[in-house]
Amino acid sequence: MYLTKRHYLISGGALLLAAALTLSAASLRDRPGPVTLPEHTVIHVTLDQALASNQSRPGDHFDVTVSAPVVVDGKTVIPQGAHAEGLVADARQSGRLKGRARLELALETVAVNGHDYDVRTNPHPRIGSDHKKRNWEWIGGGAGGGALIGALAGGGTGALIGGPVGAGAGATVALVTGKKDIKLRAETPLKFELREPVTIKVKG
Repeated sequence: MYLTKRHYLISGGALLLAAALTLSAASLRDRPGPVTLPEHTVIHVTLDQALASNQSRPGDHFDVTVSAPVVVDGKTVIPQGAHAEGLVADARQSGRLKGRARLELALETVAVNGHDYDVRTNPHPRIGSDHKKRNWEWIGGGAGGGALIGALAGGGTGALIGGPVGAGAGATVALVTGKKDIKLRAETPLKFELREPVTIKVKG
């Protein structure tokens, strides 16, 4: 079959058009598209630095690394290893005889494909343990020990004297050793739960 120059031009144009359509489709697939993470989505991270209730202050920022990918409908929305930034929402150091330590953290931004996205997470404060039981154990133990020593040393009168002295010693130990601050080391795993949906552009 004899092909004219016109046929060659038509065939060449068709091939170029097919190639252009293929490249365009590939480009569309790779183009970032929006994916919305729903409320209550959990984001797992690890701390890049240490935090403590007696050192951190409300408003301080801290760095974390996403430790598990967040996937929606087969698409990785937040990849493992992504950088994120958190905020210290509240921090209160422990008292010596009363006043529990408190450390409340929130996730503030997460970086995906070079863009920082604001996120809002539910508060999950960490509360230090109660002082009362431990303090009473120290004070009561001190009183009992003091009464025993006093009784051995001076009979009934010694017991009367030794009890209050021992209680005072126990209270002093409780005062000196009573601070119970919350301390989180670097690489401590944390998880945050979205309070509001967030839309992130991801590659197909």
